[in-house]
Amino acid sequence: MPPARHLDRVGAVPKLQRLHADHAPAVLAFELANRTYFAAFISDRGDEFFDQFAERHSAQLAEQDAGISAFYVLVAEDCSVLGRFNLYAIKDGTAELGYRVAQHVAGRGVATAAVRELCRLAAQHGLRTLRAATSHENTASQQVLIKGGFVPVGPADPAHLGGKQGTWYQRDLAADDLPGGMRHDGDDPRDPPVGLPARDLGHRRLVGRPPHGGHAPAPVLRALL
Repeated sequence: MPPARHLDRVGAVPKLQRLHADHAPAVLAFELANRTYFAAFISDRGDEFFDQFAERHSAQLAEQDAGISAFYVLVAEDCSVLGRFNLYAIKDGTAELGYRVAQHVAGRGVATAAVRELCRLAAQHGLRTLRAATSHENTASQQVLIKGGFVPVGPADPAHLGGKQGTWYQRDLAADDLPGGMRHDGDDPRDPPVGLPARDLGHRRLVGRPPHGGHAPAPVLRALL
């Protein structure tokens, strides 16, 4: 099923936008509204993250302007942020993928559709391969990746997953991967995305169990700034 049909369930098709200064209030609202939800899956970022949010947002924009990072937000029709999606750790045409989505849209195809769109954007930027690591317990994110065209390629170092056993997933991008399904605004194909520096990653990967047992929706593959 095309991504847009899933996204129609949450209203008009959301737009994947390159992060800019005007996104700051909506991104902060997204993080605050979902703080408890995210903390059920990964360690809470702490009050300092929120106290220094304006500075962190400005630092992200500076890194993006310098061509050393790329940040995207999924924006609803009412201008609220539904999710955050990043490409980072760029090297030799390869990047790592990270995302988190709001609780009220988790399990509704939003993450899958946005991951597919980000793959198309990555291909436009000249990337050839995307990788993502997730724990064995995170079955929801595994399904998002598989539906997004990723395949398991080998074990992930537990040191990268908070001591959890996990798997690397990989998608080789086709030359004809083009944006579709969702609209994307504020993006210039000439600006190549590059890796988010390790010092700024914060809590990097989902390592917790679903908070109520079973196979909960996947709000986080890697935590973003």
